[in-house]
Amino acid sequence: MKIDGIDKKIIRSLVKDARIPILTIAREVGISGAAIHQRLRKLEKAKLIHGYHMKINHSSIGYDTTSFVGIHLEPVAVLSSIIKRLKEIPEVLESHYTTGDYSIFIKIMCKNNQDLIRILETKIQQIKGVSKIETFISLEQQIDRQIHI
Repeated sequence: MKIDGIDKKIIRSLVKDARIPILTIAREVGISGAAIHQRLRKLEKAKLIHGYHMKINHSSIGYDTTSFVGIHLEPVAVLSSIIKRLKEIPEVLESHYTTGDYSIFIKIMCKNNQDLIRILETKIQQIKGVSKIETFISLEQQIDRQIHI
């Protein structure tokens, strides 16, 4: 899909603040609110806009440990059944099917290190087909952004 300068301005405004009023964007861009709505519908229909999300401050609700887990699978493991089980674990925020040392690389959010150990031992390592895991604890996230348009 080809997007023009107005579409880019709309997208940049929404990436910066998804709650910005349409009329504010319209004033900044110099077109009507109805035209902004039409363009948004076009961008959504073309699947350029994947959704509008609220972002929770995990620390404010007691989740202070972010970690990444590389998952090795047994040779006969069925990827779809493992992903299905990972989806059942609320602390798993992302899952990626990867090349390299791990078949699956996940991001999980836990309350603390003891909570992380519990999730690893009682949930992830218990999934049939998981042969080995390697865990990396994030000390601090320095970059969190969308791709620039």
